[in-house]
Amino acid sequence: MEVPRRPQPFPQALPKPASSALSPLGAVQKVFEKDPINEKGQQETDETTETEPCEEETFSSNEDSVVSVFVEAPAETSEPESNTSAVNVKLSLQDSFSEEGSISEERLLEEAKEAQKRSEEEEAAAKERAAQRQQLAIEELVHSERNYLRMLQLSTVTIRSNLQKLQPPPAHLDSMFLYIEDVIDVSSRLLSLLDQKHILPGDPRFLETLCDSFLSLASDIEAAYKEYLANYNRVTVVENSYKQKEAQWNEIVKVIKNSAPEVNATSLSFFLVMPVQRIARYPLLLQTIQKHTDRSHPAYALLEQTAHTSIAFNCRINEYKRFREVADKYKKTETLTIKDKINRLNTHSIAKKTARISQHLKHETGMVPKLVDEEFDALEGFFYVLEHGIWELLDNVELYLHHLQGFLACKTEEFDFDMDGEKAPICYKEITTALRQWILPTFEKRLRTLIHKPLCALRDLLVGPRNLIRKRLDKLLDYELIEAKANLSYEEQAVANTYRTINTLLLNELPQFNGLALQMIWSMLGTFSCLHKDLASDMEQLFQSFAQQLPHSSVDPAAFWQWAESTVLEGARRLETLCQSVEGTLNVPASQPLSPSSQRRLKQLTDKHGSGKIYQVMSTVVGSRDLDLNLAKGELVAIISEADSRGDKRRWLVDAGGRRGYAPASKLMRYHQPTEDPPPSPHLTLPEGVAGVRRHSYTQENKPMTVLSQPCFQVFAAYDFTARGNHEVSIHTGEPVRVLEHHDKRGNLEWSLVELRGGQRGYVPSNYLALVPMGTALPVSFQPYC
Repeated sequence: MEVPRRPQPFPQALPKPASSALSPLGAVQKVFEKDPINEKGQQETDETTETEPCEEETFSSNEDSVVSVFVEAPAETSEPESNTSAVNVKLSLQDSFSEEGSISEERLLEEAKEAQKRSEEEEAAAKERAAQRQQLAIEELVHSERNYLRMLQLSTVTIRSNLQKLQPPPAHLDSMFLYIEDVIDVSSRLLSLLDQKHILPGDPRFLETLCDSFLSLASDIEAAYKEYLANYNRVTVVENSYKQKEAQWNEIVKVIKNSAPEVNATSLSFFLVMPVQRIARYPLLLQTIQKHTDRSHPAYALLEQTAHTSIAFNCRINEYKRFREVADKYKKTETLTIKDKINRLNTHSIAKKTARISQHLKHETGMVPKLVDEEFDALEGFFYVLEHGIWELLDNVELYLHHLQGFLACKTEEFDFDMDGEKAPICYKEITTALRQWILPTFEKRLRTLIHKPLCALRDLLVGPRNLIRKRLDKLLDYELIEAKANLSYEEQAVANTYRTINTLLLNELPQFNGLALQMIWSMLGTFSCLHKDLASDMEQLFQSFAQQLPHSSVDPAAFWQWAESTVLEGARRLETLCQSVEGTLNVPASQPLSPSSQRRLKQLTDKHGSGKIYQVMSTVVGSRDLDLNLAKGELVAIISEADSRGDKRRWLVDAGGRRGYAPASKLMRYHQPTEDPPPSPHLTLPEGVAGVRRHSYTQENKPMTVLSQPCFQVFAAYDFTARGNHEVSIHTGEPVRVLEHHDKRGNLEWSLVELRGGQRGYVPSNYLALVPMGTALPVSFQPYC
């Protein structure tokens, strides 16, 4: 009996998931990213299905996203009819799914190609837009540079020249345009480098040319703009001074509008601020060009370097400007009165100065170590050496010019010595005239222009560095007080930054200043030597024209120089003798009145030391060393020793009436005291009807005096007087004298010029003389005063 077969279930397919969730690109990837293992398995399954219908049959879910579930029937109980029907159903379903999959694959491929084409078009459009923007940025840089240069030239040439024609011209106008010529020069050089290549901005090679030109001028651009921006504050100060005078400012605005009608400018700062704006715009323009330049561009690396260079020198210019502002603040020398200084005092300034003094005292006593900067100390020492040398050289040059002017003032050729018959004096006169009117004035003018004026300018330049060095010391003391603190307040941080700024500025600028100052000194010394060489050449040429007419012209050089040396030495000896004679005549003794206390001290010192040891103090003496005395002007002292214990003759040991000590010898003068109070100074007058003859100490008396029979007076010495110098004469009591003048050379009636029997002449005190009336003149060889 046959057992009935179990019926085989019909395969049921699960619904297909929505394919709209995948993008076209995702679908393309699904199509092209098939698993080869699954495909091979699918093929084997199809083959097995055709040959073995009883085995399991499945469809690949990777191919059409359809999941089918079949229930496997046992191979032993399958029937041929059921297997055949199942295979037919499966084949029909597989054919329908294959057709739908092929259509979907074709559609996805087309969409992927369209998407790729759109992306390529968008990328090309983006590159084209970037190239256009790059081209516009390059054109903007070049075009704006040309307009900028044109505006600077307009302000520097046209407007400046028109302003100088105003009457009166504006003060300090040239200082507003200081360093702008350097800015114009570097800008014109940049444009000329671009024009030399003959490459238009649209050419791809133009970018490389632009970067090369900018980098080659980077250092020059920085140097020009650095000085201009540091000086720009002065532009605003000068322009504000113009605005304070309304009439002058209206004239300036009128000139600006007439000179540049196409530009709506109403001030000079409209043009002069352009370099300040331009230097900051270079990095922005270069970065814009870099932003729109493809990295694959051959000049991209060079463009990136150019942009970084522009940013770097902008930072350095800002730092230099900050240093200059600090230097300008502290290098000024203010002339303040005591009242102004008192008004500036407040609690903060007093506390700050007290803290500095305290810190300085701690350094001097060794309580606190001092910050040592060997580099700065060396620079500071060299600066002070240069300063001392400049001052010494300037003093010597001024003294040289003073003596030269004194020589030129002696116009000896204008005097007529009645030597017309002698050739040598005439030659000397012509030589002196040529020297005074041509050679030496030219030499003096060149000396003032090439030596004196530069030295004066260099001396004035020393003020700024000197003030900065002093201010650095003050800020160093403030910095040492806060250096050890971990957290600094806002004010303390400002103090530390100020010290670092001044120190950095001096370390950077002081070596350059020292080097330039030393170079100027050497240059001026060389110029001084060249001037004297030219002077000697001119004088040699002058003397050669008179060589045959001068004496000793035929003598050999050795004998000539020996004669010249002996003549000069003899002239110098005579000149020295004349100077001593004149000095002795002009140095009139001075007398100091005595107070009652000084009279008592005089008697005490005279009794103890004698009259020859008494001296009078000519000016106040303030003791500065051990055993020195403090003496008032006019005080009397007695000399004990004319040297101190070490043998120094500049300090004398004196007795001041009980006090003994040392006093400078230069402030002591010998004092002659009378034996008793002298009578009042007699008025030496001539009798009526008698005319006196004025004579001087250097006048020789050639005619003998005649004896007069009319009544006259005889002059005698009433007291002893000892001469203290060459200009005085010693007299004794009762000695007759002859009065030549009743006063000294200065008109002082306290001294009289007298002549003794032996012919000696000199000054004596007028109150030491006495008049004795006589009925007739005595018949003696020495005539009395009549």
